[in-house]
Amino acid sequence: MSQQSQALAFSTLHRKHNPVILYNIWDAGSALAVEQVGAKAIATGSWSCAAAQGYQDGEAMPFARLLQTVQRIASVISLPLTVDFETGYGAERRANLSALLQAGVAGINVEDQQMGLSALNGIREQCGILNSLRQVAETQGIALFINARTDVFLQQPDATQHPALMAEAKKRLAAYRDAGASGFFVPGLSDLTLIAELCDVSALPVNIMASNLTPPLAGLTAAGVSRISYGPHPYIGLMDTLRLQAGALY
Repeated sequence: MSQQSQALAFSTLHRKHNPVILYNIWDAGSALAVEQVGAKAIATGSWSCAAAQGYQDGEAMPFARLLQTVQRIASVISLPLTVDFETGYGAERRANLSALLQAGVAGINVEDQQMGLSALNGIREQCGILNSLRQVAETQGIALFINARTDVFLQQPDATQHPALMAEAKKRLAAYRDAGASGFFVPGLSDLTLIAELCDVSALPVNIMASNLTPPLAGLTAAGVSRISYGPHPYIGLMDTLRLQAGALY
């Protein structure tokens, strides 16, 4: 399947009340394992990719190392591949995206946090980034799925404060859509009522990151979520198992 076909196929997987499930992976082996059990698409997680190479999350891993990982994953799978692009890995984000497109990716996540700070980019600044990345894909004639992530909720761990953040999230949703985003990712949001409210008003597919704080899949599906991902949790769980098994030997 061509890259264009992969990108279009990936986009059509995002459906309200019938979400695409992305069990995030970090290398070729984990990608193949997830593909072989019936996944519809493959998604990397930045935390997991970095940790698997001995780096901290937050673009501490050089982009060249991420690109090598993505190239290897793409070479062994047949499903659409979406990559956690964080904030774009520095000032060369356009060139970095071009390299990922050449590797065959169908989608990316782009977040609005200021890397290393407890702050978000202004809406206008983030829209400029999204628009710039969309232009890169259009120049290459590729229907890239840009999943625009906001850390509005993730940077506020007190969930009782989340209702007061909905207005800001909706403002960013509308702006990011107009700037060329294909989807809206709200990690940290776990209240089912708020999730349903966001899905009701969103013109973009809404992505929720599943965790032990979020409702079960059936609840998220009923709320209108179009994409459910797992972030670093698959990697963390497997590393915990590895430590337990190794610890039993030592």
